[in-house]
Amino acid sequence: MKSLPHAPLGFLLLLLVCTLGVAADKPNILWLTSEDHGPQMGCYGDKLARTPNVDALAAKGMVFNRAWSVAPVCAPARTAIITGLYTSSSGGQHMRSMVSLPDDIKLYPQYLREAGYYCTNNSKEDYNVRKQRDLWSESSGNAHWSKRAEGQPFFAVFNSTKSHESQLRTRPHKQITDPAKVRVPVYHPETPEVRQDWAQYYDKVSEADADAGKRLQELDAAGLSADTIVFYYGDHGSGMPRSKRWPCNSGLHVPLVVFFPEKWKHLAPKEYQAGSKSDRLVSFVDLAPTLLSIVGTEPPQWMQGHAFAGKYQTEPQPYLFGERGRMDERMDLVRSVTDGRYVYLRNYFPHVSQAQHVDYQFATPTTRVWRKLFDDGKATEAQAIFWREPKAPEELYDLQSDPDEVRNLAGSAEHRAVLEKLRRAQREHLVAIRDVCFLPEGELHSRAESSTPYQLARDDEKYPQARIVAAAELASNLSPAALPELNKLLKDTDSAVRWWATLGYLMRGQEAVAGSEGAFREALSDHSPQVRIVAVQALGMYGSEEARTAALKVLGEAASPKVNGVLVSMSALAAIEALGDKASSLHPLVRELNPAGPSPDARYNSYVPRLIQNITPNATPAANPPKDKAKAKGKAK
Repeated sequence: MKSLPHAPLGFLLLLLVCTLGVAADKPNILWLTSEDHGPQMGCYGDKLARTPNVDALAAKGMVFNRAWSVAPVCAPARTAIITGLYTSSSGGQHMRSMVSLPDDIKLYPQYLREAGYYCTNNSKEDYNVRKQRDLWSESSGNAHWSKRAEGQPFFAVFNSTKSHESQLRTRPHKQITDPAKVRVPVYHPETPEVRQDWAQYYDKVSEADADAGKRLQELDAAGLSADTIVFYYGDHGSGMPRSKRWPCNSGLHVPLVVFFPEKWKHLAPKEYQAGSKSDRLVSFVDLAPTLLSIVGTEPPQWMQGHAFAGKYQTEPQPYLFGERGRMDERMDLVRSVTDGRYVYLRNYFPHVSQAQHVDYQFATPTTRVWRKLFDDGKATEAQAIFWREPKAPEELYDLQSDPDEVRNLAGSAEHRAVLEKLRRAQREHLVAIRDVCFLPEGELHSRAESSTPYQLARDDEKYPQARIVAAAELASNLSPAALPELNKLLKDTDSAVRWWATLGYLMRGQEAVAGSEGAFREALSDHSPQVRIVAVQALGMYGSEEARTAALKVLGEAASPKVNGVLVSMSALAAIEALGDKASSLHPLVRELNPAGPSPDARYNSYVPRLIQNITPNATPAANPPKDKAKAKGKAK
């Protein structure tokens, strides 16, 4: 509680008593979380898993069979949890990015503290949205519910890092799980390296389970088990490649186990029974409103999730939605939806593979051996999907007959009705939440200048969503028949529409670009740097030698972070890297670049150095260039 200057001591004591009195008849809430951890647990029927602590919690609580993270990587996943908003709606979708929220949108710990709770986080945050001051009572490696005031209810998060991606490839490792006994998904190759990585993953899940067990023992020793509601969940799918970072079921399906003691069963989900399982579809955006509902606070209308427990719980929802944006320095845009059986993915960047090269992912032996088999032509069809370019614009999988999601049914006449149902659900969803991430990331920030991406998304003059999404749909369907309409969109008054139209030509390759080289030369002087950069990449890859020379000059001018800002520089450097030897004349310039420049936040600072290193491996740019809060260029015109 903030101090009130000059207030009488008696008044302060009365205020404290009143606050605690309001909160006295509220449950304690304990969240136990783990990283990079799918439902490979005994309580989910996995006979190889050794997870006795969470299994015991499930035996007296309830398992949600169908829980999804919003994103298949930590920062956006945790951003959705802390806000109750889809990250494509808040603008906080891209990995290790940063946006602001409107002043009237509060993060859930603030609501809980207003309700009298002592709120602790131990200790990972990693949000892509700026948090309010004093969001947590304490957020650190020492944060603990035991520091609360006498009689004060607590909400406490304890996060285990034991199952994180980095841990499943750390060597040496004392092996417990027998690699010969693991089930290798059909999309992974059958090699000793893959089996060892999967076996080590199971060992690390056991360690995360042990961390949960220690916290439950602490609770029991303090005599608080009967007064505390417990949640256990992972933050997204496993750290193995084609789980983490990819928004299909293997990347989004998480364990979620809840326990409501007898005293608080009236707050439990309507279907709650001890030792039961629920098929209710639960999303990470549901966690914040559920917390508020449990403590008796009505969730605000702007929250996009639905409470599944507490006073304000709602009926089950028909769909779960997933999202993928930029992963480190690799841009992508994928949206997914499931009804619990079928999974639909819409790939708006089909010209890049599922497996764009992220260095962190390639540190896992499975990734490297898998890539080599693909390069050597030895990968099976199921194994090749991950690496192949282009991706199918639409994917549809039946989890009942194809749990590994490798048989794309999007072209199946038998499944046409399912495809159309989920496609419609996905499109209606992005309209309902005002998905703002169809803008290039640079314009996401420049158009929201003096405002926020969330507010921008709701201003149809600044963000004409229907026109921009229609352009994205047309550009990414890969149909040659779309070219006449795309040609018209090259002249649109909105830079994001022009950007998608230009991308549409790049996606279609040589014949499409060569047939419109004149229009692309005009695009080299477009007011939007993002449009110019895509036009350069298209001409550099598929244009005449003369056009390529002119294009590379424009690309070189766009590459400097100091002149153009970090976000424009990232796009330019990504284009230079994609052009490979065709842009070799720019490599000396790249090697000498100073990676510092105007940036929305220090969280972006590693991306330009990483791109420089990718293009010119002998360069040694500063790993963490100086923070520069100046405004980056790239405003739409």
